[in-house]
Amino acid sequence: QVQLVESGGGLVQPGGSLRLSCAASGSKFSINDMAWYRQAPGKQRELVASATSGGSTNYPDSVKGRFTISRDIAKNTVYLQMNSLKPEDTAVYYCNARSAFFNSWGQGTQVTVSS
Repeated sequence: QVQLVESGGGLVQPGGSLRLSCAASGSKFSINDMAWYRQAPGKQRELVASATSGGSTNYPDSVKGRFTISRDIAKNTVYLQMNSLKPEDTAVYYCNARSAFFNSWGQGTQVTVSS
């Protein structure tokens, strides 16, 4: 069991930037992986960035070069820096933390990219 507290998100113009934050707390066990997912209305939830405790990161082609995930292991906190945002990035963004003992999700944060 782990609780995720998200912050960030909001309305941004195309080409702008946002940084999302997610802090995990309450877990008695180490978190193996943290990630960000997004889901637009009527769409499947998709992975946008992931980071392992060893520092490996993964991005789909749709965000590669624009989004950067970073992780503060000591604080159990993960960030998503989003640059050069496009209208198609509009979605609810969810933080995810998982280990052998849990798979937890944040409440979701709306990101809207529009003029």
